[in-house]
Amino acid sequence: MSNSLPLSRRDIIEARLAEGRQIVAASLAAEFNVSEDAVRRDLRALAAEGKCRRVYGGALPLLTPSQPMAVRVGQESGRKRALAAAAVAMVEPGEFLFFDSGSTNLAMVDLLPKNLKATIATNSIDIASAIMKRGDIPLVLIGGAVDPVVGGSVDASAVAAIEAMNIDRCFLGVCAISARSGISVYEHADAIFKRTLLKRSAARIALITSEKFHERAPHRIGGAGDVDWLVVEDDLPADDEKTAVEAGLPLVKASDVILPISKDKE
Repeated sequence: MSNSLPLSRRDIIEARLAEGRQIVAASLAAEFNVSEDAVRRDLRALAAEGKCRRVYGGALPLLTPSQPMAVRVGQESGRKRALAAAAVAMVEPGEFLFFDSGSTNLAMVDLLPKNLKATIATNSIDIASAIMKRGDIPLVLIGGAVDPVVGGSVDASAVAAIEAMNIDRCFLGVCAISARSGISVYEHADAIFKRTLLKRSAARIALITSEKFHERAPHRIGGAGDVDWLVVEDDLPADDEKTAVEAGLPLVKASDVILPISKDKE
C-alpha cells in the first residue's frame, strides 16, 4: 500500500474525520483538483491505518458522533428533498400525521400540497416553525425539555403525550440502520420516545439516506417488523439493498412512490 499522501491533504482529511464529518470523494476531488480515483486511493490508505470506514462514495469516521439538528438541516439538502418528495406522495388527505424530529422530515413541510386537510403533530422545534410559517396546516406541538441534538422534545412528558394519540401515519427519524442491528439512534431518551411513537402509529415510515446503512448507533428502536416502509435513495448500492431485503427490511425506492400508500393497500 502506497503511503505517498501529501501531508497537508492527509492532515485535512484526518481533521475532518476527527470532527465526525463524512468524507465525500467527489467533493474532495474537486476541492484538491485531483481525480476521484486518487481520492479513493487516499481513503483506502487511511482506512488501512484504522482512521476511517470506507463507504459508498467516500468514508466515515469510525464512530460518527451525534450532530445537533441545527447542523444536520443544511447537509445534503438535495438528497433529502428527493426522499421528502416521495414521502409527501404517501400522505392522504384528512390524516393525523406525526413528523418526528429530523432534517429529512423537515424537508417535507414545504412540499406538502395546499388544502391537505391533515393535522400534523411534531416534537421538532424546526418542523413546528416551518408549519406555522405555512399557516394552512393545523399543528400539535409535543412539549417538554428540548434536546439540542435531537432538535425536539423526547423526555417523559413527550412520551406521555404520544401515549394519548392515535396516529394515522408517522415519519420516523432514524440515525442508523443495518440488517443485524435494526433501526437505531444515538440518544437513549430518543429511542424510548420513538418506540412509543411506533406503537401509537397505524403506518410507520422512515426516510433513509444511503450512508445510514453504514452508521452505528447504540440505542435500538426496532427491527424489520416495526416499520412498514423504509424509503431509500434510488442509487442505494446494490450490496446494501440486497443485504437489507434479505433481512426483511421493507425497502421502497424514492422514485417508486407514485401514489398514496395506506396500510390496507399493501
